[in-house]
Amino acid sequence: MQVRSITPYKIMKVYSIFVSSTIYHAGVFLLTVFFSLVGIIILPFARKVRYRIIRNWAKFTLSWLNFTCKLSWEVDGVENIPKNSGIVFAKHQSAWETLALQLVFPEQSQVIKRELLLVPFFGWGLASLNPISINRSDGIKALKTVLQESKVRIKRGWWIIIFPEGTRTNIGEKGNYSRTAAAVAKANDCPIIPVAHNAGLFWPKASYLRYPGKIVMKVGPEVITKDKSNDEITEEASKWIETTCMSLPSTRQSS
Repeated sequence: MQVRSITPYKIMKVYSIFVSSTIYHAGVFLLTVFFSLVGIIILPFARKVRYRIIRNWAKFTLSWLNFTCKLSWEVDGVENIPKNSGIVFAKHQSAWETLALQLVFPEQSQVIKRELLLVPFFGWGLASLNPISINRSDGIKALKTVLQESKVRIKRGWWIIIFPEGTRTNIGEKGNYSRTAAAVAKANDCPIIPVAHNAGLFWPKASYLRYPGKIVMKVGPEVITKDKSNDEITEEASKWIETTCMSLPSTRQSS
């Protein structure tokens, strides 16, 4: 059995990442408090106005992430985004994609678990973005909520962001894909846009550390839902996501 040696260089590297991550978290806390208070103040404003103001939280947070932790990102496949809104079917590995997707698909509502709205400051700001909050244990009732609220938003030209695995997965793992996105897309006669990325490589699930590097997000071609079953739609979209994720870098480069 080969034992990896711990060198002073490796210790300093981990320490450097810990320090930069701590600075990042401190800055994000201040940003979250600020935009949460702003969100409360602008609640009487129109939904579009609130969204355009609060989405700057995501913009500033990702800029701060790049500045402190040297973690940047790029998006490929933006030409696949249609003019009309639809359902975004995204891989879920961290909180990073909940921020980045706000900049890639402007004017959107994310389907989230209701408990997130109860988180002090964060939940208050999140409420300003007009998400579709559900109790995941409600089953059919939760699906009906998503179907009803998504119809109103799509008619207004808003994107619906759904993380079909329901919870975050580690890099290289595949969760159980829900058919909710397919049902919502069919009910609204709109396409599904699959999104893959490798954010979990640099922003691991439940980890304090943020590693330097470049996250790659890929937007896939739209999945047509007409004359297809929910199972067929889900299979087609999830297959593209998982295949694309496998083609992305899966290890951090050591320097």
